[in-house]
Amino acid sequence: MDLARTEWDQSDTTQRWERVPDLIPRDALPPVPAVAPVDPPRGPVARRDPWWRIAVRGTGELLVTAGLLVLLFVVYELYVTDLLSDRAQGQLADEIHQQWDGAPAPVSGPGTPMTVAPAEGEPLAVLHVPRLGEDWARVVLEGTTEDALREGPGHYVGTTLPGQPGNVGIAGHRVGKGSPFLDADRLVPGDAIVVETVDSWFTYRVLGDPATGDYAADPSGIPGQQIVSPADVGVIATTPNAPGAGATGSYLTITTCHPKYSARQRLIVHAVLEGSGISKADAPDGPPELQED
Repeated sequence: MDLARTEWDQSDTTQRWERVPDLIPRDALPPVPAVAPVDPPRGPVARRDPWWRIAVRGTGELLVTAGLLVLLFVVYELYVTDLLSDRAQGQLADEIHQQWDGAPAPVSGPGTPMTVAPAEGEPLAVLHVPRLGEDWARVVLEGTTEDALREGPGHYVGTTLPGQPGNVGIAGHRVGKGSPFLDADRLVPGDAIVVETVDSWFTYRVLGDPATGDYAADPSGIPGQQIVSPADVGVIATTPNAPGAGATGSYLTITTCHPKYSARQRLIVHAVLEGSGISKADAPDGPPELQED
């Protein structure tokens, strides 16, 4: 054997498999047929909804959204504003009692009618209505602007002050904003409405016949309760329902919305002053009428 021929020829750069002869000539191989690409399976073609169905769907979504917004608004008006008003009332009660603590001590005798109203938006007096609750009390602000009524009842500017001849006009919300007069329709003839001022207590009685409950039976001709339109401002005239007439007595009128959850009409309650009031020097904790049911 020629060992020289079996040694690896380092100078030969031909790859080993390139030196192996083809057993079958490449030209003799059959051609490979071309394979057409196969598309992946497709699902059913989505059909586009007609315009009217799209419109109905969009309208439904808008109505649902609007309904939710209305519901949130109702919750806010009925519950959230009550909470905010209750908090404001607590602050106002502290404020007015601090003012009263700094005033001269009351003197014994009959009540002293108020002669000067505070600035609009400031506390005027405290209203007590035993029929609406044993501890029912609301600070009354001067003025009936929306800002004032948001915090509690408001005194109509220009109407009589507590204890004076004429008509003390007080407005308040029926539902929401504290709902001070939610149950004003429960007031019956003879019920006490007590107004507390810096040095006095004044008790007003709902007009009508306490024995029969007839609101229209008062000799004055003024009904203890009536339903009027919002435009009827004669109910807070100096003599209720008699615009232009002078003072024929000392009255108090409460106005609020009617029916509940509506501002279509106004519920009116008229009351008349009983006696001349009482000084806080003689009744520091209030008159006996505060304990009435």
